[in-house]
Amino acid sequence: MSDPKARSRKKTVDQIQQAIARVQAGPGKVSISGVAKLAGVTPSLIHNTYPDLAEKIRGLMGKASRTQRNAKHDALVRERDVNRALRQELVEARTDLAKLASVNQMLLHEVALLRGAATGKVVSIIRTK
Repeated sequence: MSDPKARSRKKTVDQIQQAIARVQAGPGKVSISGVAKLAGVTPSLIHNTYPDLAEKIRGLMGKASRTQRNAKHDALVRERDVNRALRQELVEARTDLAKLASVNQMLLHEVALLRGAATGKVVSIIRTK
């Protein structure tokens, strides 16, 4: 005689697979909780006891582990590229800022000298031809 536990496991797998087929055929979304409800089991039973069926359901949902991982990895790579470009832009902006600050200081000094010369308080010692 066969083990009753094995028979009930086979029966549960069959029920889950039938529920998957019914959910796919129906107008609603495929989900582990929807399949579990139709099969008369809990979603945690599918997740914990039948991970292959859970993965199959996720695959039907377009959320297979590999697909999710690859999508997240691709997004991470894109964000790293954006981050790298922004860091380079920041370095260039800081370099430009330092140059502009230097030019600004020179111009402020020149304005001060010209104002002083215009008021007669500062005399230029540079001879002009």
